[in-house]
Amino acid sequence: MTIDLRSDTVTKPTPAMKAAMFAAEVGDDVFGEDPTVNKLEEKCAALLGMDAAVYCPSGTMTNQIGINVLTQPYDEVICYKGAHIYKYEGGGLMGNSQVSVKLLAGNRGRISVDEIAININNDDQHYPRTAVAALENTVVREAGSFYFLREIETISAFARSKGLHMHLDGARLFNALIASGDKASDYGKYFDTISICLSKGLGAPVGSVLVCKKEFAKKARRMRKVFGGAWRQAGFLAAAGIYALDYHVTRLTEDHVRATQLGKCLEKQWYVKSVMPVDTNIVIFELVPSVPPALFLEKIGVHDIKALAFSANEIRMVTHLDFNDAMLEKTITTLNQLRFS
Repeated sequence: MTIDLRSDTVTKPTPAMKAAMFAAEVGDDVFGEDPTVNKLEEKCAALLGMDAAVYCPSGTMTNQIGINVLTQPYDEVICYKGAHIYKYEGGGLMGNSQVSVKLLAGNRGRISVDEIAININNDDQHYPRTAVAALENTVVREAGSFYFLREIETISAFARSKGLHMHLDGARLFNALIASGDKASDYGKYFDTISICLSKGLGAPVGSVLVCKKEFAKKARRMRKVFGGAWRQAGFLAAAGIYALDYHVTRLTEDHVRATQLGKCLEKQWYVKSVMPVDTNIVIFELVPSVPPALFLEKIGVHDIKALAFSANEIRMVTHLDFNDAMLEKTITTLNQLRFS
């Protein structure tokens, strides 16, 4: 039995999800004729209190489209310095939309009104036009830290008072909702575009959805085509997303509890220098200098446990649908018994 904690993207469809996929009614989505895709898009838009949605293959694509429809070439996007849209999407903002990025320090990845305010460019030909404030919820680089909706409301009100659009990378938004207790339907009023991923904690095999205001929907669908994301009988995959939204949201609490237990175990180990606060389902910890990540991964690999080297001295573990209590117990036992000499 392999225990894979590298990411919550490694999950496989449950038998019930597979049954839903095989039973899906499908059509040609490029013609707008796949009823299951249409149902998923309508469901996501209603869930987040927005007008429209576009189903795409990946969260990177939905983020890239979201920024693209809100900007023009030579604009600038404000975001956290470790934001996924900047750090982990292959330079797509610059390549796909020809925009520059203003990077903020943030508080565990959560940027504030004060930071945004001093980083909005003056209306001067020497500077790019500040066009978008982009948030990430949860923040992958900061061990799943999250915004409360009251914080987002404040940021959105200020950004819009300055003429800025708002984008949310909500790849793990449902983890944030479970942790905060906020309502999904309240989100739409604070953003122009929201990207949500169905293939992480929710356990679908593939797919993300860009939820947006209706004025951006047509361009979003056009840019999906430009980026190579138009697909045909995608309803088989959309059915998995519908099932995930219906049955896999509330169970995210289990992932959070297991992540917290992993974090507490790691805090006790001599080979761990520090553990980031564990807010949701991501555990990031720094090893002591004498134990490099490659050695740590080798040692746990002997016990059929996988994790991810997240920097020159950090390891990431992510709990998910396919990580159960028995696996947690084995992982904790292994961590307690690791030897490096």
